[in-house]
Amino acid sequence: MGERPRVIDHVGVGVRDFEQSLDFYGSALGPLGFERVAFIDADNRSAGFGVHGRDDFWIHEGRPVGRMHIAFDAESHEAVDAFHAAALAAGGRDNGAPGLRTQYSDSYYAAFVLDPNGNNIEAVFHGDAPSRKGQQPR
Repeated sequence: MGERPRVIDHVGVGVRDFEQSLDFYGSALGPLGFERVAFIDADNRSAGFGVHGRDDFWIHEGRPVGRMHIAFDAESHEAVDAFHAAALAAGGRDNGAPGLRTQYSDSYYAAFVLDPNGNNIEAVFHGDAPSRKGQQPR
């Protein structure tokens, strides 16, 4: 994956079943170029996943679980498709098949799955079209 601007350094989510979530994210994020880059084996186990050795995304055992929406950047339509297939094979539930979401932009190609904890996980390839989400700032 190429260099991209960073807005948020990293984010973490709490999980009920750490082992199940570890397997799910290891499989689902692989097609997006992510790999497990950190593991903390303590009372509240944690694992970090990222690209180029960075710990961009964390799962934490035993933390309060709330539903979140997290979108991961993909480099192509094919990466979005592979993410969706891998996430479903790893036990995720379909929450939106791969395809264009023209309500966001003419080239917003995304897929959505619910992880084992009910979080809405997305892979998105933006393409070149400008965003139509919301209204432009004044």
